[in-house]
Amino acid sequence: MTVKNPADEVSRAYDVWADSYDTQVNATRDLDAVVLRSLDPALFRGDVLEIGAGTGKNTEWLAPRARSLLALDGSEGMLKRARQRPGVEHVRFIQHDLRQRWPTPDEAHDAVVCNLVLEHIDDLSFIFAEAKRVLRPGGCFFICELHPFRQLQGSQARFLNPETNTTEYVRCHLHDVSEFLDAMARAGLVLARARDWRDPGAEKTAVPRLFSLLMMKPW
Repeated sequence: MTVKNPADEVSRAYDVWADSYDTQVNATRDLDAVVLRSLDPALFRGDVLEIGAGTGKNTEWLAPRARSLLALDGSEGMLKRARQRPGVEHVRFIQHDLRQRWPTPDEAHDAVVCNLVLEHIDDLSFIFAEAKRVLRPGGCFFICELHPFRQLQGSQARFLNPETNTTEYVRCHLHDVSEFLDAMARAGLVLARARDWRDPGAEKTAVPRLFSLLMMKPW
């Protein structure tokens, strides 16, 4: 099922990026996939909601592990690629603006997964509140995002437009780690695990590329 919403600036950029997203060199994308796959698969055995599914690089891994999987993304172009992944036939894909109330009932999910999305969201509090709303007691909310230290160095989502052969930058917002933690606390979620992620083989002194938070909704 697909519900079409008007595309915004970010969604339109990802529509253009969709066909080359999986093939262009992208260390952030590749490390993010490693991060999710390092988690205990038991976290995702129930009813899972993935927000910002993109081309389905993580959807493909989640699908055979979840009892049910709802995948949301603002870009119809990215979802078109995601639907072509093997093993996702039972996944329900919906094109949806994540800044609007998510199309799923209260306490309908055991896990919410969010990867490389929140740099595009200005209001973190809404995302965390929605995660709390749709999670069942004891459910988990996992996020993995571009590290703010990287953003301060000038990193952000960008891609080579195959039509113009120019680099295009996707609109982003800088959030300090404290903003994520504050949004978590305001939503009433509890931190279970936090981690910084560096490139494979990088020294401890290297600036992390990603950071992740695993949060739980109290019973």
